[in-house]
Amino acid sequence: MKIFFSFALTLIFSQQIFAQDFNLDSLLTAELDAAFSIDSIDIDTELTEIIDPNFFPTSESPELIADRLSCIQGDIRLTYNDRTHAFINYFTVKDRDYTRMVLSRKDLYFPLFEKYLAKYGLPDELKYLAIVESGLNPRAVSRARAVGLWQFMSATGRHFGLYNDWYVDDRMDPDKSTEAACKYLGELYGMFNDWELALAAYNSGPGNVRKAIRRSGYKKDFWEIYRYLPRETRSYLPQFIAIMYTLNYSDKHNLYESPEQPLVAHDTISINHFLHFETFANLTGANMEDLIKLNPSVLRKAIPGTGREYVVRVPLSAKENLMLNRTSILDSASRVGKEELEALAKNTLGSTYGRELVAYRVRSGDVLGKIAERYHVRVGDIKNWNNLNSNTIRIGQRLNIWVLPSNRDYTPTAVASNQQAPKATEVMLPPDAKIYTVQPGDTLWDISRKFEGLTIEKIKTLNNLKSTKLQPGQKLIIG
Repeated sequence: MKIFFSFALTLIFSQQIFAQDFNLDSLLTAELDAAFSIDSIDIDTELTEIIDPNFFPTSESPELIADRLSCIQGDIRLTYNDRTHAFINYFTVKDRDYTRMVLSRKDLYFPLFEKYLAKYGLPDELKYLAIVESGLNPRAVSRARAVGLWQFMSATGRHFGLYNDWYVDDRMDPDKSTEAACKYLGELYGMFNDWELALAAYNSGPGNVRKAIRRSGYKKDFWEIYRYLPRETRSYLPQFIAIMYTLNYSDKHNLYESPEQPLVAHDTISINHFLHFETFANLTGANMEDLIKLNPSVLRKAIPGTGREYVVRVPLSAKENLMLNRTSILDSASRVGKEELEALAKNTLGSTYGRELVAYRVRSGDVLGKIAERYHVRVGDIKNWNNLNSNTIRIGQRLNIWVLPSNRDYTPTAVASNQQAPKATEVMLPPDAKIYTVQPGDTLWDISRKFEGLTIEKIKTLNNLKSTKLQPGQKLIIG
């Protein structure tokens, strides 16, 4: 089979692939400045390559690559075409450093992925999806605030049991996030009964995939609905196929790994009070770097004193020393640094520490300054919480506002006596509420079918909706 490139091919990379090349050492957000540097991924990068017709930089022929793909194909179809070939060329020729990086990390995470995929009866090849998502970086954060190895948004993560606050983010926990990803992927496959469509839905949401299916005349094949999918999603499956090919045949392209050092031998302890990592490390002889690597979900080098129980991974030698004087060590580690971190949490831009979430719908006449004044927050906080790049907001837009309990019941700005007081447009979200983030193309019918026992009327009642119109990014209480 011979493929001709008679056009300029624009490779639109999805939101999570080139962590090493694009701003790898940048910070998560301004709120992490005082904590530690964290890897970040640029989700809007476009790489344009002009490919000369009949030119194949890879040394292997298209026929050979297609044959190799057929040899490793399992439950997920591995289609070879010009799009797949372009990504294979990228991983095997153009950015060999990136490929070497993920090769070096795979032995750290693949055994973990394989364990959970087997537990949930999912195809083993789904482990390669985490490379497309995060480059196997547990602290990867996209510009859209998707986080971790499997790039969960906050609301989706919470739906699958991944808790996150100012101190800890379970989306960065390899075990918890992998199990959540398996549950989500299993649900998506149940919706579409096709792994290619399930992968597309993992990237852009099931609503967008359903929309593409409708626009295509109800075709049920990824390549038949390809042109109706969001632009970044069109590249998602080709990337997955290409990275799977590249890692299975890396030696054929003279790509060899230099494995990263395995994690130090460790055990776990349960903590339900404040724990300062540095003090704990000093008193137990633990290496601070090991403690951080073992607990990538701990954002502030400390466990908060919220009363929740946290499982902390510690080096075996440190646990042995802890057992000799547990009470004294934990008491000392619970006293140091607590006041300083809590003061930082309260004053850091965009911090949600100690706050409750209010979903606010923008109405006529609203500006960010007015909304910030009502809830006693800063304009910068609102922009940070809602990933806004400017002060522009639109009527009907939903904003997440994190308020202090003392400001929970705000008094709206006074209105003239001859005016009718505006109807309340904010919904207080209980801490244990199940939240769903509306995806492009979603309808109330689509959402109701995703969750057992949920109906359109129940969604409207829970969210005080007067119509069925939805906005992408809108937060809905579903239980």
